[in-house]
Amino acid sequence: MTHTQIAEVVGMTRARVGQLLSSGPRPERTMLGTGELTIAVGGKFEAGKKDPYAVVSAEMLAAYEKLSALARGLGLTSEYEVVPPPGMVDLNRANLIVIGSPRILPFVGQVVAADTMFGFCADDDGHYLVNHRTGEAFRSPSDSGEPVDYGYLGRLPRPDGRGTFLYLAGIHAMGTLGVAHYLHDHLDELYREVKNRRFSLLVACTYEPRKRTIEKVEALTPIHRVEGAP
Repeated sequence: MTHTQIAEVVGMTRARVGQLLSSGPRPERTMLGTGELTIAVGGKFEAGKKDPYAVVSAEMLAAYEKLSALARGLGLTSEYEVVPPPGMVDLNRANLIVIGSPRILPFVGQVVAADTMFGFCADDDGHYLVNHRTGEAFRSPSDSGEPVDYGYLGRLPRPDGRGTFLYLAGIHAMGTLGVAHYLHDHLDELYREVKNRRFSLLVACTYEPRKRTIEKVEALTPIHRVEGAP
């Protein structure tokens, strides 16, 4: 309904209806969740370090901070959770966002296989993203020294079949951070396109190599919507 139609039904002015709607929670926040969010971040062991909670990369932490700030702006709270090796994260939870490539979260990588459009692959030249339907490979330009990386953003099915979770991952760490920036900057657009249904797309990000900061993000592919799937 338009603001004018709502005003006629409830007996208010159109301006007052507009004020009330703008002061309430933004509907697109349901892209993230409907209550307190759990943002699970993949940790990994490094040489000389045994505590995975201490070795979450700076880029992954920055991705969490970007999503946490987005959640706060939408009136949602978030909880930080590190997933230690071997990456066995519990995906059967409501309001869950998972950050990290299948290399450090292999169980999530198995769930990504449910996406018939986009996914991760690996060969002797390294990891890359792929369009399963066309066979097109998306290899990170950063592997050739260019400050550009690619990432995956999607809503995937929970293993228990009772919901979905949001998943962000880059080919490399900067790609993961770039996906977080894309979600932050394009949440309204994504909500208009997919609401709360399953989807996926690939994202490209340009970054400053010394400061390790994101300079530009854009969609690398159109949004793929999973028709008929919740």
